Amino acid sequence: MNTILNEDPRRRRDRLHIMAEILEVALEGTLKTQVMYKANLSFAQLNEYLRLLLDLKLLELVGNTEKNIYKTTSRGVRYLESYKKIRELLKKERENNNNKNGNPSVFLVKRGSQVFCKEPF
Repeated sequence: MNTILNEDPRRRRDRLHIMAEILEVALEGTLKTQVMYKANLSFAQLNEYLRLLLDLKLLELVGNTEKNIYKTTSRGVRYLESYKKIRELLKKERENNNNKNGNPSVFLVKRGSQVFCKEPF
């Protein structure tokens, strides 16, 4: 299975994708600077995402050393697995639609912080 980090670098990343990248980088535990470089984030972006992921209990701080180690929690692993499954489903749907008529049969619509699946009219 492809990792999240092997995506097209020219493609704009959404918030859920960036969260998945961070969780993937931190699977084995990693330093803050490594997360920043591997996920290609600015320091300000990194702090925002780390705070969010810690609050959601998808990421945890581990170790009693002077350097903070960030590690993906079991809840974070479930998020990552679900995210990959959804991306795979959407990819298959897009491929099926491109083979049929080139028009997608399902759209993702964002309203506020929620995302809905919607069929075309």
